[in-house]
Amino acid sequence: MHDYADIREEVAKLCQQFPGEYWRAKDRERAYPTEFVTALAEAGYLAALIPEEFGGAGLPISGAAAILEEIQRQGCNGGACHAQMYIMGTLLRHGSDAQKAEYLPRIATGELRLQAFGVTEPTSGTDTLALKTTAKRDGDNYVVNGQKIWTSRAEHSDLMLLLARTTPREQAARRTEGLSVFLVDMRTAVGNGLTIRPIETMMNHSTTEVFFDNLRVPAANLIGEEGQGFRYILSGMNAERLLIAAECVGDAKWFIDKASGYAKERVLFNRPIGQNQGVQFPIARAYAQMRAAELMVHEGLRKYEAGEAVGEEANIAKMLAAEASWAAGEACIQTHGGFGFAAEYDIERKFRETRLYQVAPISTNMILSFIAEHVLGMPRSY
Repeated sequence: MHDYADIREEVAKLCQQFPGEYWRAKDRERAYPTEFVTALAEAGYLAALIPEEFGGAGLPISGAAAILEEIQRQGCNGGACHAQMYIMGTLLRHGSDAQKAEYLPRIATGELRLQAFGVTEPTSGTDTLALKTTAKRDGDNYVVNGQKIWTSRAEHSDLMLLLARTTPREQAARRTEGLSVFLVDMRTAVGNGLTIRPIETMMNHSTTEVFFDNLRVPAANLIGEEGQGFRYILSGMNAERLLIAAECVGDAKWFIDKASGYAKERVLFNRPIGQNQGVQFPIARAYAQMRAAELMVHEGLRKYEAGEAVGEEANIAKMLAAEASWAAGEACIQTHGGFGFAAEYDIERKFRETRLYQVAPISTNMILSFIAEHVLGMPRSY
């Protein structure tokens, strides 16, 4: 697989303009890293997956994975903008020619941000088919009512990809039908049926809950066919898991570099602490976990680009990478001792940030259930 060494080098240079002090200040203030996101957009990295005909780089998903991995490896946080990478697929694969022509060029230049993904609801969680937000056709519009939660970056996005029920669940021909995808222009929606409320969390992730009260969305903003939205969203979830797995690999590499470097430099009792197996072994094990996860990410990306079924690899890659980054973070904190909890070392911030990915965008237990049922053929557990 192409390693994109030239792109990684340029991403690393860009990230050096945003050192730990920048991220600590944003974390302390719970502020959105606008300057960082703008720099990525201006450099064209957020348009990596947009075809060249619309002003993007036209890279395959492995190129996007390399960008996001490098961002994390450099100590930055791609969580502020990574959604644009994997949300893009739904518009690219299922949007009309008119929709692509209207939105993609402006997303590519950074004029528009497609960062918000409205799927999860308070009562349904990961049971997406049980969502209750409705979109009812009324002439040339759909009228949307309901609520979404954990809609990250809603306050900093111009567009939202929204999944809503257009056919009552009991009337749908199949359990997977009756849901539709819409592109919501949040610039005009806020205050006209859309309300956004921030949620304070353990890390600076700019997440929110959003409320729809008779929000009118033009029928022209329906993506693909009415009632087929779950299938569209599902096809993008494998890309999401692979890209977030790549980010976790980047996090793991950052922790491992930090831990091994400190272990070689820190001298106690007249010897580097890295000379002790009790310090070495957790770091070495974390490295082994990271490499195994990295190989699964690469296999998933290869199969995705070849158009092959990739559910198994995407889920396993996401689980292994999230566990590897957490193990690497644990080893890094333990190696640094008390200094690992000091904000100026950035370890505790990255530790909080990477913990998210054992829960989102899908929990480890749901992945294990998928493997048990769909890979090993055991009875459905839920």
